[in-house]
Formats: sequence, C-alpha cells, structure tokens
Amino acid sequence: MIYHTVRMTILPGMPADKVEEAVESMRNQGRVIPSVVSFVVGPDIGGEYEWASAYVIEDLDGYWEYLKHPAHRHTDEIGLPLVDKFVSFDITDDPDPQIADKIAALHRRRYEEDPALAKLVSGLNSYTGSSAPGPHAN
Repeated sequence: MIYHTVRMTILPGMPADKVEEAVESMRNQGRVIPSVVSFVVGPDIGGEYEWASAYVIEDLDGYWEYLKHPAHRHTDEIGLPLVDKFVSFDITDDPDPQIADKIAALHRRRYEEDPALAKLVSGLNSYTGSSAPGPHAN
C-alpha cells in the first residue's frame, strides 16, 4: 500500500469560497478515482500547515491512475493558485528498495507530459516532497 499525503497552507487573502471549492475537489478525488482505496481530507492539526489529505492506493499502477485522473488535474487547476506552501510525502509498506525512485519517476513523468501543470507548481512559494519537480524525490 502507498499512503500519499499532501499538506498545505493557503496564501493570505484567498477567498474562503475558493478554498472550500478546492478542498471539496480534493474530497471528490477520493470518491471518484477508482484506485483510491480510502482517503481523508481536512484541517491539518498540530503543525504549520492548514489543510491536508491522504489517499490510500494499492500499488504503482494505481498511483499513476490517481496522478493522471481528470479529478486530480481539476484540483490542481483550481487549488494550486491558492496555495502558499505545499509538501507531499508517501508512506508505504512495499518491500521494493526502489519504490521511492519509482514514485518520483511517476511524478516527473506527469510534469513532463503536462507542461501547464509544471508551470502551476513552479509558481508555488514552497514545494517539497515526493511530488516536487526535480531530478529525484526530496
């Protein structure tokens, strides 16, 4: 299993209705992407971030499906312009010693195939973790 987790803060002054629309879009991802086994989206408690999500996915094929699904892309489109600081990370019980590199490669492939998405994430003030653009996972 892969537990894909995202934590974020919102830029100051963003309209509350736009933030709620983006959060609801994150919830929708969990409901409509077939490879998502379970999910949680809500306030991030006990840290410097405001919102978080975690999606449970069985394997790398499902992870790719999650990354490429139109519901995920919609969330990126409406949500990333609201975000100040973003971090993603993955927790897995997969015994493959190359799993981190394989996850990072999926993210790189996604950015290479979608230059508009790469441009969206390049505008974030802070973006780190397994999905951050770059030669390998941070």
